[in-house]
Amino acid sequence: MNDAKFITFEGIDGAGKSTHLAFVADALRALGKQVVVTREPGGTALGESLRNLLLHEKMHLETEALLMFAARREHIAQVMAPALARGDWVISDRFTDASFAYQGGGRGLDRGKLNALEQWVHPHLQPDLTLLFDVPLDVARARLDATRTLDKFEQEKAGFFDATRTEYLRRAAEFPQRFRVIDSTQPIDAIQQQLRALIESMAG
Repeated sequence: MNDAKFITFEGIDGAGKSTHLAFVADALRALGKQVVVTREPGGTALGESLRNLLLHEKMHLETEALLMFAARREHIAQVMAPALARGDWVISDRFTDASFAYQGGGRGLDRGKLNALEQWVHPHLQPDLTLLFDVPLDVARARLDATRTLDKFEQEKAGFFDATRTEYLRRAAEFPQRFRVIDSTQPIDAIQQQLRALIESMAG
């Protein structure tokens, strides 16, 4: 019996999702699951090359969206689909919800074009669980400014992130069966307690 699951981590830059990804992976391994941890854009040699372009080069917003989905198509074919077929649990730092949030919400790309790309690239693949780490903009910005050199998305102005966050929350409302919105202003221990309960429930 294949009990593979697909879990995605989402949120605006600075929401804190990456802090919890390793925790969830380790907790699943402790429950006896084989876990593949990956990220988008990226996850493959081609995807990582495209990631470098996407995070640092200026381009037309439709080019950006197309490259995101090109990297995703390769990611699914080379990493995700084989892992799920083996019965592994796949955890990805971002997936298609990020395209709707960043290119759709933040950049203003027509949602219909993103829907078409989603149906082309992965018509039958959706996460079993999407963890949306949500924080107010000022908290996210303070975290980013304190931690690292910013890429082109992280350098965007507040309006971009406000629109991105709004689209994330719209997606969560549209797909409540797979989204869990996590208040990422909580202490790390409190968040991880919630995450542990969620994955133990999923793992049966």
